[in-house]
Amino acid sequence: MRESVIYQEILEEGRQEGRQEGRQEGRQEGERSLVLLLLEQRVGKLSDDWRDRVSDLSLEQLESLAIALLGFTRQLDLEDWLSKNQELYQPELKMQRASKEDRNLP
Repeated sequence: MRESVIYQEILEEGRQEGRQEGRQEGRQEGERSLVLLLLEQRVGKLSDDWRDRVSDLSLEQLESLAIALLGFTRQLDLEDWLSKNQELYQPELKMQRASKEDRNLP
């Protein structure tokens, strides 16, 4: 069985997928670390809550934040960015906010 061509192809495909996933995770972890480091240089020490919120961002969001943080001068800039951009990437948050606004809820 281990010597069959089909088995070998399936095994190699699994290895390739595993390597690709590992590279993606490594890239995301590296970007996350760099963004957190740059944020703390720009706006000061971040609380664990803020670090967790940034750590939960996707790679696409981290890349966008990396560009935006160049203009940050205070932690409120990060809070504003997260509020605006998490809605872009999480449509259910946008729908919840719209629903509250429709009902005039706080």
